[in-house]
Amino acid sequence: MDPVKAPNSGDPGAAYPPELTYSALFVRFLRFGFTAFGGPVAQIAMIRRELVEEEKWIGSASFNKLLAVMQVLPGPEAHELCVHLGIRAKGRIGGLLAGLGFMLPGFILMLALAWLYTRLRIEGTVLGALFLGVQAAVLAIILRAVHRIGEHILLDRWLWAAALASAVASLLGVSFWIVLPAAGAAYALVSSRRYWMVALVLALALLAATLSMTGEGSSALIDGATTQIAPTTLALFWAGLKGGLLTFGGAYTAIPFIRNDTVDRGWMTDAQFLDGLALSGILPAPLVIFATFVGWISGGPAGALAMTAGMFLPAFAFSLVLYDRLEAIAEHKRLQMFLAGVAAGVVGVIVVTLIDLVRAGVARTPNLTVSIIIFAVALAVMYRWKSKLSTPVVLALGAAAGALALR
Repeated sequence: MDPVKAPNSGDPGAAYPPELTYSALFVRFLRFGFTAFGGPVAQIAMIRRELVEEEKWIGSASFNKLLAVMQVLPGPEAHELCVHLGIRAKGRIGGLLAGLGFMLPGFILMLALAWLYTRLRIEGTVLGALFLGVQAAVLAIILRAVHRIGEHILLDRWLWAAALASAVASLLGVSFWIVLPAAGAAYALVSSRRYWMVALVLALALLAATLSMTGEGSSALIDGATTQIAPTTLALFWAGLKGGLLTFGGAYTAIPFIRNDTVDRGWMTDAQFLDGLALSGILPAPLVIFATFVGWISGGPAGALAMTAGMFLPAFAFSLVLYDRLEAIAEHKRLQMFLAGVAAGVVGVIVVTLIDLVRAGVARTPNLTVSIIIFAVALAVMYRWKSKLSTPVVLALGAAAGALALR
């Protein structure tokens, strides 16, 4: 037996997973995967109800602490919980099987939808109008998600400052590889009142941004134009991995990083990107499964597999590699402050991405008034109706309105 499996202490009141075969463990989490509708809140509630309250795989207090740890780290919390509980039951092989079981139904369904999407005629058809309506609704869903994420992350004035500075830097074209580490380091240093070091970090970030942008300008002058490089499997894996490593506070925080590596390189359009987000909202899966769609549109079946692997690798790796050390790592004070600053920076970056998506949507819609109405109604529903059904219902309303009014 894998040594990381929790020992049974013999205490009848202790909470431990039942004895399961590997196949039974896989099927148990596969069942979760088939019913994982409604986003992370609904998924975590389902895991809590069945594995904590009913089957006693882990005590309630321990589960709460584990959930708090997962919320500090990047990646989809529900998936990471499944991996962790699988390790608790059957070691690291069990964690791998639990994570695969949870994500497999949504992954297969998204593959099928992506294949179908690329074979249907969309532009100038009723289906195209339907997707235009859905895209307006998706923008409302993203705006609501940004607000919700911000409420949990922007807890003091310095985090607000990090978010605003990151947004401004992103608007100016500064790479998030510069913006996010600077936001994390600056907030960690402000929290320990090392203000002179904050000034140094910001000066270094400004220098790096200047050199980076100057280098890009020189390259453009030499080449005469920016060239588009065809997507490779490795590039799509790397794009997914960046999204997985920077998914703080919810799947929607992966949007700017995935979009930057695909839409901005001409591998897909903003319309296709929004359609993928919409499809992920109706599937029983972590919302980051939209990476599978993006990978398919950008690079076919191999691209879909590569981007999905990159996106989910951190969610597997944190538990598989650091199972016994997760709590200690997440409770490290300076690391917490750094990750909080990075998360605040991500909020600023995603706001800028939302602005870009809105601009693209305004330029694309044949009837701006109808699209604004769809957006406003969808936003009102997302704020007023707190249910796991709100996202699929909003998408369905957007689709119906688009099919009727945007043809």
